[in-house]
Amino acid sequence: MNAKPKAPKVGMVSLGCAKNLIDAEIMLGDAGLHGFEITSDPSDADILVVNTCGFIDSAKQESIDAILEAHRQRSGRGHKKQKLVVSGCLSQRFSKELVKELREEVDAFIGLDQVGQAGAILEGVLKGQETGAVDLVSVGSKFIPDWDTPRFRLTPAHTCYVKIAEGCNHPCSFCVIPQMRGRHRSRTIFSVVEEVKRLVADGVKEINLISQDTTYFGMDLWEEKAGPRQAVDSARGPTISRLLDELGKIEGEFWIRLLYTHPAHWGDDLIQAIARNPKVVRYVDIPLQHIHPELLQTMGRETSREHIENLLDRLRAGVPGLAIRTTFIVGFPGETEEHFGALLELIQSRRFERLGVFSYSQEEGSRAAKMGGQIPEKIKARRYREAMKLQKKIAAEVAAGQVGQVLRVLTEGGKVARTQWDAPEVDCRVLFSEDLPAGQFVQAEITGTQGYDLVARRV
Repeated sequence: MNAKPKAPKVGMVSLGCAKNLIDAEIMLGDAGLHGFEITSDPSDADILVVNTCGFIDSAKQESIDAILEAHRQRSGRGHKKQKLVVSGCLSQRFSKELVKELREEVDAFIGLDQVGQAGAILEGVLKGQETGAVDLVSVGSKFIPDWDTPRFRLTPAHTCYVKIAEGCNHPCSFCVIPQMRGRHRSRTIFSVVEEVKRLVADGVKEINLISQDTTYFGMDLWEEKAGPRQAVDSARGPTISRLLDELGKIEGEFWIRLLYTHPAHWGDDLIQAIARNPKVVRYVDIPLQHIHPELLQTMGRETSREHIENLLDRLRAGVPGLAIRTTFIVGFPGETEEHFGALLELIQSRRFERLGVFSYSQEEGSRAAKMGGQIPEKIKARRYREAMKLQKKIAAEVAAGQVGQVLRVLTEGGKVARTQWDAPEVDCRVLFSEDLPAGQFVQAEITGTQGYDLVARRV
């Protein structure tokens, strides 16, 4: 008898955000349908995919370094038959340039619209030429996953990201994501609910809803009638509020987290939907980017200072026990000390439970990159340090205020867990002295703090 031929192996190096991670999972899922075996060891792969990020300069450099390192490793191991494919945002944005620069290192570039066809593409690459990059990237992005789109999950078994929409319609002057990922495209409520049902049945305890702007969910499906930027009545069409209500009906012990919201689209209906759904955690991720009116205008943020401050008041009043996570940009073109001072005042007065700060990155192709008043790196770095020093003090006080409380936490495995106010990877942890199995909800008495983290014992 002839031995059955060995299945080719595919490996993945995925960089960037959770939205990019889902693209990687979809590529691996489709590869599995085409007979590929998935390996976590790049040296064991017949074909290695580097899924890149192209958002800011540091991410682009990290992606280029990963591509070159993957090529160096396969050459050093004498594994020159291994194929190297580059995917993701950097590939979508700069495929023509990368083909010229990395012709000898990379076998093929695929874009964001090809993630659902990855299996067939990888088959073709394995059968193709030895060297010389091939550009398979399509112009414009239209792909969006559905409930039955195959995925090979790369997150721990108890937590998962669910992409509810793709693309972005916002005109932020510092951002090029719409150029890479196209205009906003929502899934249907049915599609998202069916996917989450499957995940919960598979043992997932945490559903993290993501897109470029989760608050825009469904609005593209009815905006011709209602207008794209109005706070909406959920009876008029699919909205994020209706989606949360439908997800809240799914049986099982799990919680739902809403990430990547935009302040322009928050209505009272969404605040009420969070408050009335016990499965939805009391946590809101709402990147504000700045607070000074002049900066909000030049950033193209579609909101005013008054709108933001009113929204924060309504969120605190409407959802008791809410933790707000936000991010700010310092060193944006034209930012003065007065502008920066207004930002520090907001951080001090509003006491955000979770906060991140980014130094402005001058992105090629963005409107902000051409603006006058570019801020020197030294000033950006100083403002970053000042903002984070203030937030570190606030975060320590918030953490100290939780000592003595008994909180429901989700175990991560080992001695680590997270509260409902902590998203995966980006927020704080709860540290135990004993090992706990991953993926369990347990009661924890907070006994102390350790930096940003909490120290606890199981009750």
